Parts: sequence; C-alpha cells; structure tokens
Amino acid sequence: MTAPDLNLLLTLDVLLAEGSVVRAAERLHLSQSAMSRSLARLREATNDPLLVRAGRGLVPTPRALELREQVGAIVAAAQAALRPADKLDLPTLERTFTLRTTDGFVENFGPALLARVRKDAPHVRLRFVHKADKDSAPLRDGRVDLDTGVVSGTASPEIRTRALFTDRFVGVVRADHPLADGRVTAKRYAAASHVVVSRRGQATSAIDDALDQLKLKRDIATIVGGFAAALSLARSTDLVATVPERHTGNLRTGLHTFPLPVDVPEITVSMLWHPRMDGDLAHRWLRTCVLDVCGDGAAPGVRARRPKPAAAPPSPSRRRTR
Repeated sequence: MTAPDLNLLLTLDVLLAEGSVVRAAERLHLSQSAMSRSLARLREATNDPLLVRAGRGLVPTPRALELREQVGAIVAAAQAALRPADKLDLPTLERTFTLRTTDGFVENFGPALLARVRKDAPHVRLRFVHKADKDSAPLRDGRVDLDTGVVSGTASPEIRTRALFTDRFVGVVRADHPLADGRVTAKRYAAASHVVVSRRGQATSAIDDALDQLKLKRDIATIVGGFAAALSLARSTDLVATVPERHTGNLRTGLHTFPLPVDVPEITVSMLWHPRMDGDLAHRWLRTCVLDVCGDGAAPGVRARRPKPAAAPPSPSRRRTR
C-alpha cells in the first residue's frame, strides 16, 4: 500500500477553509493548475469529490464537512510541533531528569539542588545515578540527561560542557589524629598511612609526583573507588584521605581538614550534556538550576579558596570526564 502524501492535509485544510481553488492556490503560493491537480489527488485518496460546483463557487460534500474539523486539528498540531518552543510552564512541567554524578555530589549538592528544582517545578523528579566510568554513551543514547565530572583532554566531539567550580585537594583525618595537631609538613604527610581514591585502581597520582620532587613517598595502605568510602575509613582509622575540598564539604563534617603541604593542580568540575538537548527549554532550565547551586561560590558551608572568575558560556567540547 502506497503511503499517503501528508502534504495533502495542508492543501485540504486550505481548500475547505477557502471553498475556492483560486483563493487556496493564492494562499499556498501555488498556480491554479497545481492546486487543481492536488484536489484531484485528494479526491482519489478519499474516494470522494470533496468540493463540487454550485453556481460560480464550490461547496463541500458531507465527507468534506466530516473531515474539516479533523484535518484542521491535525494541521494545527503539526504546525505547533514544528514551531520553535518559546515558553516553559514550570509549575505544570512533569518530567524526570537523570543525573550521573561522581561520589559525594548528591551528599554535598543534592539537598540544595532538590530544593531549587522543587521551588520552580514541583512535579519534576531528579534521578541520581552513580558515575562508574567516563563513557559518554549514556549521554548520547538518552539514558542520562546531565553528567558531572572533571573534563580531561581526550575525546568525544559531540559533548557540550559548562564549568561549575574549581576545587583543590585537601588532606582529611579524624579529629584526634596526630596530623590534626600542629603544622602538616610534606614529611609528616608522606610518613602517614593513606587511603587513595581511584575508580581505576591506580595507586599514584599528581600528589605522588609532587612528593617525588621532594624525594618523599607516601605509604598507601588501601585504594577505594570513591570519596565517601575514603572519608569513612579516615573517620574510623589512622588513614589520611586526600579529597577535593568543595566536592566533599558535607562528607567531611566532624573530620579535621588541612591544606596539602605540596603543590597539586586545582581541578575544574563541569556539567556535560549532549547537543541534542541544547534547544530543550526544560533542560536549559535544569542546567541553570545546577549552575546556581553548584557554581563557584554557590555551595553552602564550603570554605572557598582563591575564587575564580565566572566561566565562559556553554560551548562544544571535545573532551571526556574522569
């Protein structure tokens, strides 16, 4: 069976509205002969004359009258679907957004983000999933709406990024740990036992490179996959956890935090999304919410250090996340 030409719906809608081949042709910027051919095709498709001669004009058949309201609604819906979206009704928006986040994000930023979202759109639901790797496939296939993480130098040309905040690494120990008393030097830091955070199980990082420059090496007792696990061990043992300061603000409650005694580069935490979501008004609003809550200086209860200027507007990026 031959698929119907959906362009004929618009032609039929105009013909029924004008009741004239000439006026319908003028309205659609077609020649009179082209409009007559379209009417012939419509008659063949519906097996009905649709418009018949009555004096100098045309009058609709019962079948045409039956189709008038139905076709008009279809054409109006199609025009609305193809019209650029220009308004978002947040109080009535019903949608679930999936955010893939690194360890500590929900604990540190979740409450404020939920409050911000629910204030504007009470029917919107946030679904947080753990970020186990840096693969961008979940963003591409729509399983994830928004990702967060540190953008590295490799990769995916289609992913958009927007910097949220800069962060520095700090050392964390239990309140009565020996390093909680007095100045922490590089030698004291390296001599302690450490818990290292690495999703890929790597034992060394830029911290060890910095210590190596001082001819020091830290004692790594264990490796875990996330900041929460590292801080849990630091809370109940003599282990030292080294974690990003802002990203773990709430997780470090009750623990002693100290600046690292070696120079380690700061990191930039960003949000990431697929470009197909650029024009989605609800997604734009979600990105604004995340930026308001997590952007530089926005996280409550977190001590800031050397605030950075506001990040540049969103732009395409060829990078992956750690």
